[in-house]
Amino acid sequence: MPRFPSGRQSAGAEQCTLALRRWSERFGMTSWHDTVLIVYFVLLGLLSIYGAHRYALMYLYYRHRRDNPTPAQRFTELPRVTVQLPLFNEATVVERLLDAVARLDWPADRLDIQVLDDSTDETQQLARRKVEQLRARGVDISYHHRVDRKGFKAGALAAGMQSAKGEYIAIFDADFLPEPDTLHRTVDFFTDPKIGMVQVRWGHLNRDYSVLTRLQSMLLDGHFVIEHTARNRSGRHFNFNGTGGIWRRTAIVAAGGWQHDTLTEDLDLSYRAQMKGWQFVYLRDFTAPGELPVEMTAFKAQQHRWAKGSIQTGLKVLPSVWKSDLPFKVKSEATFHLTANLSYLLMLAMCLLMLPALIARLAEPERLRSALFDWSVFVLATASVLSFYVAAQREIDPQWKRGLKFLPAVLALGIGLAVNNARAVIEALCSYETPFVRTPKYDVTDSQRHAVAPKRRYKSLAGLMPFVEIAFGFYMLAIVWVGLQHQIWMVVFFMTLFAAGFFYVGIGSLLCGRSFRRVIAPT
Repeated sequence: MPRFPSGRQSAGAEQCTLALRRWSERFGMTSWHDTVLIVYFVLLGLLSIYGAHRYALMYLYYRHRRDNPTPAQRFTELPRVTVQLPLFNEATVVERLLDAVARLDWPADRLDIQVLDDSTDETQQLARRKVEQLRARGVDISYHHRVDRKGFKAGALAAGMQSAKGEYIAIFDADFLPEPDTLHRTVDFFTDPKIGMVQVRWGHLNRDYSVLTRLQSMLLDGHFVIEHTARNRSGRHFNFNGTGGIWRRTAIVAAGGWQHDTLTEDLDLSYRAQMKGWQFVYLRDFTAPGELPVEMTAFKAQQHRWAKGSIQTGLKVLPSVWKSDLPFKVKSEATFHLTANLSYLLMLAMCLLMLPALIARLAEPERLRSALFDWSVFVLATASVLSFYVAAQREIDPQWKRGLKFLPAVLALGIGLAVNNARAVIEALCSYETPFVRTPKYDVTDSQRHAVAPKRRYKSLAGLMPFVEIAFGFYMLAIVWVGLQHQIWMVVFFMTLFAAGFFYVGIGSLLCGRSFRRVIAPT
């Protein structure tokens, strides 16, 4: 029976060992460590499948990256467009947003702007005042305020459509600043009657504001550069991202309209529309810049919402996807897309099993098998993530090599989110309802050349989650210690990375009440 490095086991450890042995013998296994290793290898195998899927996306990307979409023709007479701006307590950025939208280059008599404001703070007064100023300048802009906030963002968008004048609906969140030529770069794609939505790539207003924003930008670039391009140009389904996109109004209606039974109403509507036969267009080379969360708790709240919403959407639409007559490539990619966040739950379970699995492996004389397995996991999981984000940076950043130093931190951040996002997945699987939590914005950009604190701080309750994340960090350090004792350097390397990720996310959450500053020089 393998023992802990100290050579002694506590009474609790002995009881756990005996329980594992009895369970193993019941299923015909010779020892408890066989059970642990089998479960551990199954988890790693499932994670490796998701890792290998990144290689498939990269293959599709490079195969289709030169298949640039072009409009079927040009509108001889420009159509009417409605711009919807959903707001909730956006006092720091609302005026910036309205000024940017008012600068859209489109005939004034064919553009109307809706401010869909569910705010409960001074955003109401700021938005009303700015709307009146713009109306005095001849801008067709209207202010809409709801008291009940039913359906959250989806409810606001649905309510706005009742009075929208345009046959095309452009949507921008409060933290985005659309370029003046956005409509000219997108609307002509709708000359093809099959096109239901056009999405542009997200840019980043504060990419170099801090280490956290830089890491977020790299994570998002992987999604927007590789994933979206690969899926859209290879004929798979991809999704509207809630902002920076334009819909054909009839496509929204035909798909059943905005629904609020998931936290990702944009993802849900996207799949319902594409299953109705509508086609989408993704413009990789045109961006709508937006503000990244500058606090760890805000970032985690955003990630929680996205992770939970994607699983909710998967539970809602995947049965219909598989019952449909869509090609297998579309069905399989939809499954990978909508279940990708299950990997966080698998990762968390794997983390819990790492120490028992390591002890079990130390009892095995066949070290070669373990070494080969470690390398296979590295190639399928770690290497796939590294190559994925490197590929994204190479495509959009001429000085991409300068960002290579951040890659270990990108991996660590993804690992550190496991507790937060696994919780979101469990809530979705258990149908546990939570409200739509907005992401705080602070009106910070890379153009600010001095260390700066936000104009306004939003109250953030971290709860017990950071302490759980920090506890996982110490647990990973215990595994590092075991690896050092037995000179298993692969374990030492990976577990150090895991520990760093959990400590960064956990401690970063606890420190959100403190002031912060830029740590990356603007470029």
